[in-house]
Amino acid sequence: MDRASIADSILAGSLGRVFHLMRLPGAEKLLWVWLAAFGLQAQAEDFQLFARSNLVAWCIVPFDGKKRGPEERAAMLEKLGLRRLAYDYRAEHFPTFDDEIAALKRHHIELTAWWFPGTLNEEARHILALLKKHRVHPQLWVMGQGKAAGTPEAQRAQILSEAKRLRPIAEEAAKIGCQVALYNHGGWFGDPENQLAIIEELNLPNVGIVYNLHHAHDQIARFPELLEKMKPHLLALNLNGMIEDGERRGRKIVPIGQGELDPKWLEIIRQSGWHGPIGILNHTDEDAEARLRDNLAGLEWLVYGQRGPKPVPSSWK
Repeated sequence: MDRASIADSILAGSLGRVFHLMRLPGAEKLLWVWLAAFGLQAQAEDFQLFARSNLVAWCIVPFDGKKRGPEERAAMLEKLGLRRLAYDYRAEHFPTFDDEIAALKRHHIELTAWWFPGTLNEEARHILALLKKHRVHPQLWVMGQGKAAGTPEAQRAQILSEAKRLRPIAEEAAKIGCQVALYNHGGWFGDPENQLAIIEELNLPNVGIVYNLHHAHDQIARFPELLEKMKPHLLALNLNGMIEDGERRGRKIVPIGQGELDPKWLEIIRQSGWHGPIGILNHTDEDAEARLRDNLAGLEWLVYGQRGPKPVPSSWK
């Protein structure tokens, strides 16, 4: 690959050729340089944020119609040009934890995050010992609990209760160089403002937020305001195709680019100036590779100005 071939692709608007070249060694960095050189600074910044090297595959372990094992999964990610994985699991995957980390290393995939228990129980300690043994430092994505508080006193009590539950996890995570990300999964704990109150109460430097659009259908109107508040503590942002009132209408998980609200959330993220890991997910019973491909096609179509026809997904109707 040489600079001229990338430059010709950019100038000719041949995005398919550009994205093919991106998979070659050094192409992403070189493409950023050329975008900046041609005065396309905004596109260069978008490229850095939404480059495949910054995208994190999420919900592709138990959520995979092909039921891939560790080696197949890592090879699939490498083939797609994805270099990061957020690992979710079920009890059936316990015996293959070591194999998963080894396969990721062989295929040069970063273990960016690990779905983590909600208390510092035996399972949690086993995972921490495993991460320490392999010298990897993923974010630990932790869910929470709590119901809508009817009074200020009840609100304060829930904040203290959740901070007490999370503190041992965060303290043990810090010992092995891991961050803890509070995971919005609906309910009281899924409100970023409640998560920020918990973070303030904890007052620990390794605690932040991972925000999931597919669990935030009821927050999309507040997204600009919430993103601005979360930004200092936001460790990862997981994308989704967003349709008005999508969860109630049975369209909670949609490929990126297929939702009428997608250009809106993309612009909000662009304008925010936030830069961090961006997640794309399967979270269906579809073939994980097919859904990741659909998300990649839709995201690239959005990022580069919706040029050409909207991609037609193979994993969604």
